[in-house]
Amino acid sequence: MLSAHENEYITKVGPGTPMGKLMRQYWLPMGTSDDVQAEGSPLRVRLLGEDLIAFRTASGRVGLIDHVCPHRGTSLFFGRNEDEGLRCAYHGWMFDVTGECLDMPGEPPENNFASKIKLTAYPVQERHGMLWAYMGPRETPPPLPSLEANIQPDNTRVLRTLRYCNWLQALEGDVDTMHTEFLHGPAKVDLDSMEPGSGQWYRHRLREQFKYSTKDTSFGTSYGAYRPADEGTMYWRTANYLFPFYTQTPTPAAGTAITARIWVPVDDTHVIFWIIAAGNSHSTDDPGNDRKGDSYLPETDGWLGRHRTIQQAENDYLIDREYQKNVMYAGIKGSVMMQDVVATESMGATNDRTREHLGVSDTMIIRTRRRILEAIRALEDSHVTPPGVDDPDVYITRSGWMILPEGADWWEGLQEAHKSAMIST
Repeated sequence: MLSAHENEYITKVGPGTPMGKLMRQYWLPMGTSDDVQAEGSPLRVRLLGEDLIAFRTASGRVGLIDHVCPHRGTSLFFGRNEDEGLRCAYHGWMFDVTGECLDMPGEPPENNFASKIKLTAYPVQERHGMLWAYMGPRETPPPLPSLEANIQPDNTRVLRTLRYCNWLQALEGDVDTMHTEFLHGPAKVDLDSMEPGSGQWYRHRLREQFKYSTKDTSFGTSYGAYRPADEGTMYWRTANYLFPFYTQTPTPAAGTAITARIWVPVDDTHVIFWIIAAGNSHSTDDPGNDRKGDSYLPETDGWLGRHRTIQQAENDYLIDREYQKNVMYAGIKGSVMMQDVVATESMGATNDRTREHLGVSDTMIIRTRRRILEAIRALEDSHVTPPGVDDPDVYITRSGWMILPEGADWWEGLQEAHKSAMIST
């Protein structure tokens, strides 16, 4: 359980907030290369509670600037993307990707003060189809994180979904292993229908006998949840939280999937959920796989107009009670992603964590919250740079399930599985 103060401390992400300051230390995924075309339409982007405009110039540079024209306040979303800048539709003031004013029509040379006008603008980098923004205080930004799924040049897949809740409660579902046995499980467990030796078979054979091990890592936190497998062995599910908003779940066999899940705060009550994968990923979480019925509403130009699923709170996520009774525990058709949406969005826009009653199965959630709170306080009180900002290689890691001899160290086993998988690929 968190106090009301701690809950606000860890969930608010706007300018000047403690968590917002921590988030702004990092590069933030803001879009894909296809989102903005050279001299194409400007794009509304809301990121960490700030309303911004993205555009690509004729030469291919990508800008991310304040949407308010500093002349009379007209939104630059309605501006004209011309050559190397964005020109306000009201009086023609023009701004480049750095926020510099390039042109000020109507002002005589002796009264031209363009050099004194500068929009808020954030640096953007483009890597393998993803656009990254840096909204932090450094004049020279830190390096991009070495996420394997975004440093592989070939066969990268991306899926994005808008969630109507705070970023942290959405992310926490990824470090909660117990819920997979129920929320994502069958209505009735039939071991005879499952392949012996598969992850599903081990999970459901003794689904309520998990024990837990967690640890702080160079990138954030990790857990190993274990139970007996065959004689003399243990079945382990491992997963990672990586600062500030990345997760890796235990869906594939350990080390075999090059994936990451990203929970980018739009504002305090909305989050864009990314799944990225590269190479010949073996994860059912791969966005290149069939989404099993997930479908999305037509996109609009609004601040919250993209990546919206048809299944939403207003239609009770199209829950099917017969399906719940006879097929899937949650009664939500589509992928496991939609089942997670129901669980986390139904908590409310921001979960009141003072009402929680946490148990042993919440060990990883407790540890991750503590790790984040410690990092926020260290930055705020002592200006300590948070984990991963200046060490991009800590993000080269994987997760998954594995069978280990009884008594073996799960963390060492995971590292060995990761190394073996990297060699084989």
